[in-house]
Amino acid sequence: MPWERKMTNTPIHEPSLKVSRFSLLPEKLGGVVVLLIRFGILVCLVASISLALHSTFSKPDRWFPLPEHIRTVPDASVIDSVSTNISHILFGIAGSANTWHDRSSYSMLWWKPDTTRGFVWLDKRPKILHTDMSMPYQISHGWARFKYVHSASAVRIARIVYESFKLGLPKVRWFVMGDDDTVFFTENLVTVLGKYDHNQMYYIGASSESVEQNVMHSYNMAFGGGGFAISYALAAQLAKIMDGCLNRYFFFYGSDQRVWACVHEIGVPLTREGGFHQLDIRGNPYGFLAAHPLEPLVSLHHLDQLHPLFPNQTRIHSMKKLMSAYNIDPARIVQQSFFYDHKRRWSISISWGYTIQIYTTLLIAADLQMPLQTFKTWRSWKDGPFTFNTRPMSSDPCQQPALFFLDNVTDVGSGSVTTYKRYEGKEAKCKREDINLVKVQKINVSALKLDPEYWKNVPRRQCCKLMDGGNIKDGSMHIRIRKCRLQETITI
Repeated sequence: MPWERKMTNTPIHEPSLKVSRFSLLPEKLGGVVVLLIRFGILVCLVASISLALHSTFSKPDRWFPLPEHIRTVPDASVIDSVSTNISHILFGIAGSANTWHDRSSYSMLWWKPDTTRGFVWLDKRPKILHTDMSMPYQISHGWARFKYVHSASAVRIARIVYESFKLGLPKVRWFVMGDDDTVFFTENLVTVLGKYDHNQMYYIGASSESVEQNVMHSYNMAFGGGGFAISYALAAQLAKIMDGCLNRYFFFYGSDQRVWACVHEIGVPLTREGGFHQLDIRGNPYGFLAAHPLEPLVSLHHLDQLHPLFPNQTRIHSMKKLMSAYNIDPARIVQQSFFYDHKRRWSISISWGYTIQIYTTLLIAADLQMPLQTFKTWRSWKDGPFTFNTRPMSSDPCQQPALFFLDNVTDVGSGSVTTYKRYEGKEAKCKREDINLVKVQKINVSALKLDPEYWKNVPRRQCCKLMDGGNIKDGSMHIRIRKCRLQETITI
């Protein structure tokens, strides 16, 4: 056919074909652009929804805004020029949603919302309103994936150091861990940590009071209930290895033992500060606190497992009374002083802000500073051994000291006056008791406030003496605590 033959014989020119293809590009490119725009809108929409969901469902981590003193980022030069203070410490308190309501009464004794920074770390959202919380809280994450032998909560609590560091809060120098039934004495904690450089790797705390506990765990471990402090420099290194470390030590019993193992992988030893008290003892802690070691009191733990500090009072009321003295003179709380009334042949020991003991015999200084054993060991309820020496409480009432407990404390500017009242328990009384001692029903103690800088030097136990010529007026005695003179000794 002519038409058919014409089509077959006509050569096809490639250039004309290329022109026809490129003529379609604007239409194709336009379609691609439209698709890309639509895809971009979809991505932005998904991201917005994800962000909104995250903001909504991550609220259990923090159910109310952080206080200004936690969020504010000061000038770096200011941070470097100031001494360590309470704003440089971030507390990580181990708790659980089930126990926090009951145990939070302990944190309320020492937590100050306007100055103290930190969180109680819980396993889930508590069933109480945030307005009833004594401190802000965080919900622990990521801990359920780790294996364990004894307790999943030990893994969760061990990660508090890691999670606290990851918050990235400003001007943190120290991460301080403790339990929800630990009472911290924060001014003394600041004094202790102020001796160390947070830019160096420090692991600060104390071991248990019971030898059996240290043998079971480690003498070189800071026990977590008594609390321990980790410098920022060490926390930065721990954050790098913590999760892998937890996998390696899944068979350990406690959270503090896991942290100790990880710290030792870095090669940092325990720096011992004796004011951190695990209180791994049972029964009455009286003897221990009546002869407290010559160190600032930093923490008390296991208070729910011990008798109240003061007779005929609840545990919480006892701690409130001790805190009333602490708030007047933090550095001096439960610091021991003793002296002799040679005229009456009495030995008198004062644990400031807590108790006074009067013995009707002359005891050497080494005995007076040795705690009466009013308590047992933690695990076996035995008479020892402990990590410090003790002396037995005599069964003879005439060999036991007369006890006086804090009744009132008065702030007098640069000093204080504390009043102690005689304790008359149901115990058997000495039938040949010193008649002069029977007359004493109240003791007033005056003292200048102890400068926190005192603890940064080599400490020396302060001295005391009877005032008013040692006379007993209206059933009262007056004692003054003062700095020992250069050559002064406590000698029988």
